[in-house]
Amino acid sequence: MRSITRTAAASSLTALAALALVGVQAGAAHAATTAACTTATTKLTVTEVSRPLNHLLLKATNTGTASCNAYYAPVLRAGADAQAPLAWFEDSKPQAVVTLKPGESAYAGIATYSPDGEGGATEKTLGVFFTDRDAGGTGKEKTLNLPNGGVFFNSAAAVTYWQATAADALTW
Repeated sequence: MRSITRTAAASSLTALAALALVGVQAGAAHAATTAACTTATTKLTVTEVSRPLNHLLLKATNTGTASCNAYYAPVLRAGADAQAPLAWFEDSKPQAVVTLKPGESAYAGIATYSPDGEGGATEKTLGVFFTDRDAGGTGKEKTLNLPNGGVFFNSAAAVTYWQATAADALTW
């Protein structure tokens, strides 16, 4: 009787593991079929916010006909002559990739400067790239005009990962 119970239990566990694997593969297949967001399939805007101080809010709205994934954080270039992209706030990494259905938006908070930062300049434009699931660039850069004719950036400038809400993006 014991050997039958063990065999039945082992068979049940094997079947359960197989079903779980099918579910994981189906989820991975869904993620693989959702393309990364690009500047061609989104409308990008950058606005100044009153709180927190020295912050901007970047909003990406899916203008395409299919869902897209906003992976990682945007790659930002403050000013036309920027030598390196803004750093990413690693602590802002969400628990899941932000998926945008047509018409939905993702948000990233941009800290432009801190008294702890060094150097700096007032920049008039912000170059924006999206990333793919491997953190590589997707599509072409979109250049946005910064509010008020320019915004001061220094070495402490950084951007959050894409967030599902503006409030989440502005907590960093």
